Amino acid sequence: MQVIPVLDLAAGQVVHAVRGHRARYAPVRSRLCEGAAPLTVARALLAHSGAATLYVADLDALQGGAPQWPVVAALQAALPGTTLWLDAAFSTPAAVRAAQALGVLPVIASEVLPDAAAAAALLPTPRAEGVILSLDRRAGQMLDAAGLWQRPAHWPRTVLIMTLERVGTHTGPDLTTLAALRAQAPDVRWVGAGGLRHAQDAAQAGAAGAQGWLVASALHAGVRFDQA
Repeated sequence: MQVIPVLDLAAGQVVHAVRGHRARYAPVRSRLCEGAAPLTVARALLAHSGAATLYVADLDALQGGAPQWPVVAALQAALPGTTLWLDAAFSTPAAVRAAQALGVLPVIASEVLPDAAAAAALLPTPRAEGVILSLDRRAGQMLDAAGLWQRPAHWPRTVLIMTLERVGTHTGPDLTTLAALRAQAPDVRWVGAGGLRHAQDAAQAGAAGAQGWLVASALHAGVRFDQA
């Protein structure tokens, strides 16, 4: 299973995400590097994990602000050979095309889509490549005005299960939700998020059918996932 490091960006710096309470996020403190500069933290996460994919959450955009395009463009230019997955409140086809033109993979978050029509415009083709869907949940509640959790025909090839209540908590991966969703679409490439603590968790998630998992807190604590 692929461990995918996470970069949570707010006001141009990397912050530590906990349970999806974004207004409370503080600048990250990592054992891997000094400071919270995006490129410094990104390089440290990639070097420590050995990953070739980096998930970037633009928290400014996700909270209704302007997307941090200059930061994203700088990361893209400075990290050749790394695939960036960008979650930046994409809600229109034009915004998705702009991200793709920049060379990043846009993550379409269920929490930002207002209705089923918006979802259909962004995800018109089943199992589409070139975009990623994030099925978002907080405190057991689906963040999904568009109803995407119940519309597997709209799911692209890669789908994230974003259990925000487990982000930054070291409570273990949510394998129950993974199993329920995977049963609806076993042909989807499933990626989890939140709670991963150590290599044993990663092995269990992989055995349960996850092909990747987003990780931040454990990596910043120095955990190595290549040591079972």
